[in-house]
Amino acid sequence: MLVDRVRHAALLGVRAVRAVRNVGVMQPIRPDRAVRLVFPYVRFGPVPATVGAMSALRFPGRTALIDERGTLSYAELERRAASLATALREQLGDGRVGILCRNHRGFVETILAASRLGNDVVLLNTDFSAAQLGQVAEREGIELLVHDEEFTGIVDESHFAGRRLVAWADGASNTIDALIGDTEPEPLIPERASNVIVMTSGTTGTPKGAQHDMSLSALLPAALTHAMRVPVRSGAPIVIAPPLFHILGFAYTAVGLGMGMPLVLSRRFDARETLQAIADCEAEALVAVPVMLQRILDVDDKPETPSLRVVVSGGSALPPHLSEAFMDAFGDVLVNVYGATETGWATIATPDDLRDAPGTVGKPSLRLTVKILDEDGREVPRGAVGEVYTGGGLRFAGYTGGGGKEMLDGLTGTGDLGHLDEAGRLFIDGRADDMIVSGGENVFPGEVENLLGGHPGIAEVSVTGVDDEQFGQRLAAYVVRTPGSKLAEDDIKTHVKEHLARYKVPRDVHFVRQLPRTSTGKIKSKALSG
Repeated sequence: MLVDRVRHAALLGVRAVRAVRNVGVMQPIRPDRAVRLVFPYVRFGPVPATVGAMSALRFPGRTALIDERGTLSYAELERRAASLATALREQLGDGRVGILCRNHRGFVETILAASRLGNDVVLLNTDFSAAQLGQVAEREGIELLVHDEEFTGIVDESHFAGRRLVAWADGASNTIDALIGDTEPEPLIPERASNVIVMTSGTTGTPKGAQHDMSLSALLPAALTHAMRVPVRSGAPIVIAPPLFHILGFAYTAVGLGMGMPLVLSRRFDARETLQAIADCEAEALVAVPVMLQRILDVDDKPETPSLRVVVSGGSALPPHLSEAFMDAFGDVLVNVYGATETGWATIATPDDLRDAPGTVGKPSLRLTVKILDEDGREVPRGAVGEVYTGGGLRFAGYTGGGGKEMLDGLTGTGDLGHLDEAGRLFIDGRADDMIVSGGENVFPGEVENLLGGHPGIAEVSVTGVDDEQFGQRLAAYVVRTPGSKLAEDDIKTHVKEHLARYKVPRDVHFVRQLPRTSTGKIKSKALSG
C-alpha cells in the first residue's frame, strides 16, 4: 500500500534525523570552516548544484530527503547527483534539460545534476497536455526530457524529438537509477552558470518560461526577511506538498537544501497522509497551497502533529475564513507568502498579521518596494485599489520566448489589483483582468468569493464575470455545497445582499460537484464559464 510505504520511509527518516541530532551534527558549523567551505563555490553562484554541494559538505550524515523509496543523506544525495551528471556529460550538448516529474528524489537529483553541468533546467507542469508539452519543449530548446513513466503517453503524443530518460517507474530498470548505479562520479567544472526556468501557470494561454537575474545581492534581502518572519530551523524536517515544478515548491526545496533540512516528499497529495507524514517525521514545517489547507482541515480524526511550528501558504489567494479556521485548529503557525513566478515572493504575512488583518499578504520584504498605481501610473492613497507594482529583490529577466512584464519607473507590474492598509500591509483584491464593470460599477469577484467562502453551507466557491447584454458584465457564482447543505440560489443571493452592495450580488448561481483546478490549486475559470 502507498500509505504504508510513505509511513515506513518517514519512520526511517525520522530515526536518521534523531541519530544525526544525537551525534551533534545539527550544531552550527564553525565560522572559519564555513568560510573555507563556501569560498570554492562562490564563482558558480547560488545555483542548485552549489546549494546541494555545500550542504553535503556541512551535513554529510544528515537526512536530506524522504520519499516513498526511503531516505537519502546529504552525502548520498550529492553522490547520486554527481554520478548522474557524470553519466549525462557525454550525452548532453548546450541544450536545456526538461523535468516532467512528480515530487520525488528523481526530480531533485536531476535538477542538481543538470545544474552541476551548467545546463539550463526547465520545470514542466505535470498537467500539460501533449500539445502544450510539445510547444513548450520546442520553444525552450529542450534537448533531454526526464519524465516519470506515467507521462510516457503524453510525451509520445507531444512528438518530442529529443533524448528521454525515465525518472520514476515502478518495477522498471531503465531509469536514471540505472545510470547512477553504473557511473562513478567524476569532478566537473561547468563552463557556464545554470539557470532554472519556471513556467507560468498558463491559465490564460500557452505557459511562458520565466527567467531571473540571480545573484547573492538580490537573494540576501529576501533570505533575511524569510529568516525573520518564517521560523524554519536548520535540520528540522519540512513537508513540501505543492508540486516541485511550481515556484512555491521549488523555492522551498532550495530553502530546505540550503538549510540542511530533510525534505519530505510524496508523489501525490493526500491530506491524511500529509498529516501522518508530519507526525511520523516530527516535521516542523509544512508548505502547501490554500486548497490543500482546506483539505487538511476537512480530515476527520486528524493525527496529532505537536511538532508543527510553521505552515507556509502561497500560490493562490488565502481566504480570510480559511486562515482563521486553520489557525484555530492548528495554532498560530500560518504564514502567507505573496509573489509570482516572475517576481518571487514580495511580501510575507506572519500569524500576527493574519490575526490582526485577515486576508492580508503581509508587508514587503527588505529592500523591496511595493506601490499601488492607478491607470495613469500615479500612486493611489492608502486604502484605494490599484495595480500592484514591485521593485527590488528577485529581478525578473524576461520570458524565454521574448517579452516581459509591464515596467514603470523601474517597478514591475504584477497584474494583480490590491491596496495597502494604514499599517503598510498589502491586500490582493483580484487579478486586473478579473475585475468586471457591471452597470458602470467596478466589481471584484474575489470580494464576493471571500464572503461566500465563509458561509457554513459552502465548501468551495468561485465567482467570475460573464457577458451581459444589459449591464455589460454580471457576476456568476459556482458553488460546491458542504455535505448535507440544502442551500438554494436565493439563499446565496440573500447572503451577499445582506453584506455587500446590491450590484455585487451574483445574478447566476450554479451548484457544481467540484471546481476545476490546476495542479497548484488555482481555479480554471474558463473551464467553469465555458
